[in-house]
Order: sequence, then C-alpha cells, then structure tokens
Amino acid sequence: MANRNVEKLASIDAQLRLLVPGKVSEDDKLIEYDALLLDRFLDILQDLHGEDLKETVQDCYELSAQYEGKHNPQKLEELGNALTSLDPGDSIVVTKAFSHMLNLANLAEEVQIAYRRRIKLKKGDISDENSATTESDIEETLKRLVVDLKKSPQEVFDALKNQTVDLVFTAHPTQSVRRSLLQKHARIRNSLAQLYAKDITPDDKQELDEALQREIQAAFRTDEIRRTPPTPQDEMRAGMSYFHETVWKGVPKFLRRVDTALKNIGIDERVPYNAPLIQFSSWMGGDRDGNPRVTPEVTRDVCLLARMMAANLYYSQIEDLMFELSMWRCSDELRVRADELHRTLRRDAKHYIEFWKQIPASEPYRVILGDVRDKLYQTRERSRQLLSHGMSEIPEEAAFTNVEQFLEPLELCYRSLCACGDRSIADGSLLDFLRQVSTFGLSLVRLDIRQESDRHTDVIDAITKHLEIGSYREWPEERRQQWLLSELSGKRPLFGPDLPKTEEIADVLDTFHVLAELPADNFGAYIISMATAPSDVLAVELLQRECHVKQPLRVVPLFEKLADLEAAPAALARLFSIDWYRNEINGKQEVMIGYSDSGKDAGRLSAAWELYKAQEELIKVAKQYGVKLTMFHGRGGTVGRGGGPTHLAILSQPPDTIHGSLRVTVQGEVIEQSFGEEHLCFRTLQRFTAATLEHGMHPPVSPKPEWRALMDEMAIIATEEYRSIVFKEPRFVEYFRLATPELEYGRMNIGSRPSKRKPSGGIESLRAIPWIFAWTQTRFHLPVWLGFGAAFKHVIQKDIKNLRMLQEMYNNWPFFRVTIDLVEMVFAKGDPGIAALYDKLLVSQELWSFGERLRANYEETKSLLLRIAGHRDLLEGDPQLKQRLRLRDSYITTLNVCQAYTLKRIRDPNYSVKLRPHISKEITESSKPADELVKLNPTSEYAPGLEDTLILTMKGIAAGLQNTG
Repeated sequence: MANRNVEKLASIDAQLRLLVPGKVSEDDKLIEYDALLLDRFLDILQDLHGEDLKETVQDCYELSAQYEGKHNPQKLEELGNALTSLDPGDSIVVTKAFSHMLNLANLAEEVQIAYRRRIKLKKGDISDENSATTESDIEETLKRLVVDLKKSPQEVFDALKNQTVDLVFTAHPTQSVRRSLLQKHARIRNSLAQLYAKDITPDDKQELDEALQREIQAAFRTDEIRRTPPTPQDEMRAGMSYFHETVWKGVPKFLRRVDTALKNIGIDERVPYNAPLIQFSSWMGGDRDGNPRVTPEVTRDVCLLARMMAANLYYSQIEDLMFELSMWRCSDELRVRADELHRTLRRDAKHYIEFWKQIPASEPYRVILGDVRDKLYQTRERSRQLLSHGMSEIPEEAAFTNVEQFLEPLELCYRSLCACGDRSIADGSLLDFLRQVSTFGLSLVRLDIRQESDRHTDVIDAITKHLEIGSYREWPEERRQQWLLSELSGKRPLFGPDLPKTEEIADVLDTFHVLAELPADNFGAYIISMATAPSDVLAVELLQRECHVKQPLRVVPLFEKLADLEAAPAALARLFSIDWYRNEINGKQEVMIGYSDSGKDAGRLSAAWELYKAQEELIKVAKQYGVKLTMFHGRGGTVGRGGGPTHLAILSQPPDTIHGSLRVTVQGEVIEQSFGEEHLCFRTLQRFTAATLEHGMHPPVSPKPEWRALMDEMAIIATEEYRSIVFKEPRFVEYFRLATPELEYGRMNIGSRPSKRKPSGGIESLRAIPWIFAWTQTRFHLPVWLGFGAAFKHVIQKDIKNLRMLQEMYNNWPFFRVTIDLVEMVFAKGDPGIAALYDKLLVSQELWSFGERLRANYEETKSLLLRIAGHRDLLEGDPQLKQRLRLRDSYITTLNVCQAYTLKRIRDPNYSVKLRPHISKEITESSKPADELVKLNPTSEYAPGLEDTLILTMKGIAAGLQNTG
C-alpha cells in the first residue's frame, strides 16, 4: 500500500511538471513551491480524512489534468460522475480541498514573484523586457526621465513634489475571502519564503516546516463561508485593518525610497513631509448608492471609529519617539515652550507605562512630546466615548481638533534639531512621524459620500411643495437652475423642522446633518451618481448650505452610462458657465467616470473608447474655463469593469488627463492584492507614483486621425453586436440565468448591499458586479470580449489594409495595446469547453444552438485578436503569466465541473445520482465530522450539503481566476 502511495505522490509531481512548460527562467521556483505546499496539504488531508478521500482528490486532479491536455469533453463527464457520486459530507470536503489547493497555488505564486524581484534588484538588472511594461520602479522612472528624456533633475523634483495620488478604498462586494483566512495565508507565505532563504539551519528548517504544516491545516479547518452578510461597519473595519497591517508603516518607508531615488539623480533634498504624494480615502460607510444599510448613523460611526484608530496608531508610536529624542541641546524657541509646559504640567501620570513621572526640564524634546502624548490620549478617549455613548466628558479643547495643532509641536522639534546641527536625527523617526501625520491626519482616511441624484431631487421637491411654489421635479432644467441659484445667493433658510418628511427624505437630510456635526477633515468628496445636469450639482450645494455644513464638501458628478459619458462634456460646460458656481470652486473641479456600468451597457470595446474620448473632451472644456480638472477613475478589479495592471492602465490614459493628480478606486479583492503584505503595499505605492509622474512628464502619443476614425467605426459595430445579443435577443436573459450561477450568487454573503438595484427586471437592473461574476464563474467571460470579433471582422473585410493599421495601433498606441492585451489575458483564463458543460447540464435543449453560436463567436474573436497582436499563441509575450495560469487550470476545472453538476442537482429535482458509501474517515471515530460540515448550514432550502458545496466552488473559482468582479 505504502508503495502505491509513493507512486501516487510522484505522479502528481510529474503531472505538475508535465502540465507546465519547462522553467521560464533560472530563478523560476514556482513548481518547487507549488509541489511543496501540495505535498504538505495532501499529507494533512490523509491524516484528517483518511487515505480514500485523499485518493479521490488525486483522481479528480488527474482527470482534470487529462482534460487540460487534450480538451476532451468526455473527461469532464468522467470527472462529473466521480464528483456527483460523493455523499454531501464528502462532497464538501473534496470541494474545500480543491478550493484550498488553489489558494495555496496563489500563495506559491506570490512568493515566486517576490523572489524574482529580489534577485533582480540584487543583480541590479531591472531592464528586463517583461517588467518594462508592467513594473514601474520609482528609481528607474526618475533615471529614465533624466537620462533618456533629458528632463532636468529639478524639473522632475518639482513635478513629483506637486503630484497627488489619492487611493480610494471601496467595500465592493467582491472580496470573497474571509479575513480569518487572509491572516493565515500571510503566515503560510512568510514560512514558505523563509524556508528557501540561503542561511537557514537544519533546526530552523524543521521549525518552519512545522509552522507551515500548522498554518495550512488551520486554514483548511476554518470555515471558508461567511455565515452572515457583513454590515457596512464590518466592511469598514476590514478595510481599515490594512492600515494597521501594512499601509501605516508602508507610507513612510516608501517615501524614504523616493528620497533615495532623488538622491541618485542628484537632488539633495528630501520630499517635503507635507507634499501630498499619497492620500487615502474611503467609501466604506459613505457609499449609499443602492445600499439601504448605509444610514446616517453608520456614517457617523465609521468616522468616529477611524478617528479613534488614527489616534491609537499615533499614540502607540509616540513613546518610541520620546525615547529617541533624549537630546538636551535645543533652540531658544523650543526651550521657552518646554519651560512653560514644565511649570504648568501636572506631576505624575500613573496610567502611562513609560515616562509617567514628571519629565525633567533638561530633556526639552521629551517635555514637548509628553504634552502631545497627553493630547493624543484624550483625542482617542474622546472618540471612544462619542462612539459608545454619543457624548464625551472630555472637553474639545483637551484633544486635537485639527491637524495643524498636531503638526505644530512636531515641526517645532524638527526645526530645533536642525538648528542645533542634528538634522540627521530629525530626519529619522521624527520625519517618518511627520509624514504619517500629513498623510493620515486625525481622521486616518477621508470618507466620500455617494448618493443618487434622484434622492436629492426628492428632497428639493418636498421643499418647493412645502413652500407652495410648485413641484421642483416637474420643472424644466432652466427653471430648476434659476431657482437654485437665487436661493444660493440669498440668505433665508428654506425649511424648518416642520417640513413633512418621508423616511427617504429624512435619511438624505440626516446625512447632511452628520456632515455638519463632525469635523470637516473626516470627509472628502460628495459624489452624485446618475448625474446628468448642472442642477444635480447645485442641489447638493444648496442642501449643504441649508444643513449648515461649515466647510462644504466638493461636489463630484459621476458619469457612467454610455449616453451620460457622451453628454458629460456639454453638462460640464453648462455648469462652468454659471458665474456663481465658478466663483465657488476656486478653479478646481473633480469628475468621476465609471467603468463598470458603461461596460455592461455597451460592451468593453465601446466603453473603453467612449471613456477615452469623454476624458479628452472634459479636459478641453475645463481648459476653456481655466479650471484644473481631476479625473476620478471608478475601476473595478476585473477587466469587464475596467481593471488590469495599474501601470499600463495609467500610461494608456489620454495625454493631459492626469496632470499630476489622479484619484482611483481600489475595490474589494484588489485591496488584498495591492496592500495585503508589506512588499505588495510598497509596490502599489511605487507603481501609482511612478506611472503618474511618467504620464505627466512624458505623455503617451495622441492617436492619429485615421486610428480614431477606425475606432469610431469599430465601436459602433461592437455596440450593435453586444446589444443585439444582450438586450435584444428575446431569450438572452433566460439563457444567462440558466447557464450561469447568477441566481445563486446572492448566497455568498460577500457584501452588505443587494445584488440588484430593483428586485424584478432584466439585465438593466442587475448590478455590474454580479453580471460579471456570473460569467467569470463559467470561464466564458462574455461581457469582456463580446463585440470585439464583429468589429474586427467588419473592418478587415471592408479593407484588408485595416488589418495592418490595427497592428500598427497595437504596436504604437498604449491605449489600444492595453485594451487588446487585457482581453487576451481574459481569453487565456477562459475555456469554452467548460461553458459548454454548463449549457449541456443546465440549459433547456432549444437554447443549445444559442450557446453554440456564442462559443463560435468566442473562437472567432480569439483568432482575430491574435492576428492583430501578432501572436501565435495566447500570452506568448508573457511566459510567466502563462505558466501561472497553466498551474491553476486543473484545480479550477475540477471546481467548475463540481459547480455545474451541483447546480444541476439544485435546479432539477428529477436528476438522480447514485451515491457511493461515505469515504471520509475521521481522527475521532465517534462522530462523523463530514456530517457535521453539513450541519453548519441548517437552514438551506436545498438538499443537504449542496448549498455549501456550491458556495465553495464559487469562492474557489474566484480565487483561481483572481479577478472576481
């Protein structure tokens, strides 16, 4: 028996090696890492659930690998039979095992990427052709600007000092991994990386091996499924945990690297600590669009919670700073202040651990920082009391109320150290601390508020009716503007407490009252979704004034549907032509453009081109009126929703549109991929900063007129094709609901908001995220590629010269190249054979031909795309990615087959399966734990175990494809 086991293990190892093309490069350790984690996991599986179960998992993996080799649909059927014959408990264990193996493969990949990066930096060889397009090293970028593009170091420094990248964390419901698991994954990653370190002793190795085993087992034993949907406060805490873990320390560390890079091009100054290089904002607890669970109270909680966290983070660092600054020499200015504090401060403070006795006057820096510490303590306690009791006995003046008060004593210490010749000490922890204060302020992040324009119209309508001057809702735009402007220039209050309010209206007004009550530094922008006219913006300005918001939030219209994008430049011009508004905004305006709804509306090709043109036009309008425009990009994680590699995405924006200020949403699972770990956080900050600088100083080429004409023509064809299928095909919605797990998506408990805007209705009412999620699950990715094929085919048939032009566009125009490359990557992750299996099992027979037509379209689009990119195979330009995808495929395929058959069992009561006897053994023989797994979900309306199996497959596939929604 043992002998057969060794064969089995060797075979999995061999299979991995067969599947994956040879090593991609010298430093390629991916297969080694992956095999190591897998071996560990299979041992654990055997210990926990017995040998038979482990063999079942290996058999499934082998069938799946055989399918990947030849794409023979019969293998999928064999696999399906193997999986459906498992009883509910076993089926959960097997699915969980595959989902877990995929997570391990992702971890192996992350360790490999970090390892290659270190090797490259050691050799000092960064100019690797692969990394040139997707990596942006800040040092490399600065050198390139100075050496190749002949910019003076001072020019580069000035541009860098004045640029801002604002990363906006949003709780989009696409982060499908629980935090409890994310932390275990981080520990697996660290153990794996250390195991391969050079100077490791045998004892270390043994201990790391044990740690690895322990963490893999702990992760496998954790329930992957969220049993209750998260509240907005949960989402916010989850988002903020990244600040704790990586971002807080990551920012000063990154800014130090920028200082070093500047030194290397001959700039002998540091980036000023108040230069706004990186800023953070958040939508968690502020985004009310279509999420009734975000109430005014939630917004208040979230702000106070963030203030408490920020004060706590500073407080935990201030004693270290007091230890460090033990000098006695100081400037006269500081000496005077320290003596005064020393006289007035109370003597002993027993609740401190360090420095609790009175600090002697001979340590002036400590005296000053001691006072800062007292204030931080009070600031934290005040927020805590406000949060739990709604009031606080600590008076406002005892705490910090604005960031200037906080910076002032720190700046005093900095000046004094420099004046006494201790600049190198000042540039240590004190500088890091100053940089943290100017990045995070007292509020940690600035919260954006987002609300639908209709809700504001309701409120104003109630006011005009109450004033008996008519119904605002029915007025034409001109009259609306006229009335709003006359009110804005007047002084009279519009309504008192006697305004008759529905719940909806009260909710909108209470939100404005929260904005008025809390300190202004808590908030960022007020975003209006579905904004179409100037009155939408003016209405929010008026409501802010009426509710006494002391420092009104900047108002940002969001354009996302295709028609709104086309009309956006004209709407903005009308807004800027209003004198009152132009005086109000001080020469600055922000506009948000949405990627997901435009993609759902017209398909990826037309949406991408429309977004490109809209940005160019908006910039033109702003220039005409002398306004500096900031573009806020609402991109999702998936390609269908505007995602993709950061560096490429930024460099492919139209020239002049970034101009040193960029705002981007970082959504859902992308937060984990960008900030889940220290080196990831560093890389993210570096990518955004470097690409923004490069775009400003060395803008991409403008497309030639003939390229534009060709794009316009293709966009029309692509939209037609897309809409003719998605919106006009009478049975499309029926096909979509049958062929994908869309109806079951809501059970995943990923996010706090409903997956539809309106409960009934077709594709229009479905949110963009579940729409993409469902197609990603079946590996068909329809919304991403649909329309491309028809457009390419049309222009190439019209004139074969167009093929050459498309190839020229691909090679010379970053925007076009990025669009094509991302779709190519999606094709590499897709598999129409899998989609065909879903059709065969789940779709009624008279719709089969429709599915076949779509799959033929998929193949045709793929081959046209390859011709334009000049590739023989998918991803031939990126062997690393290709290898990583090949490794993941066999796991994903098993999960896909399991999902398709599980859906069949859920939806078709007559589908009968013959179950094998229960195979999972347990350490504790008395109870049957696989049965207990079934009991974790007692309320399911499906047969036992099916719902959990289904959710596990969804999570597993999402993790494997790495861009869920």
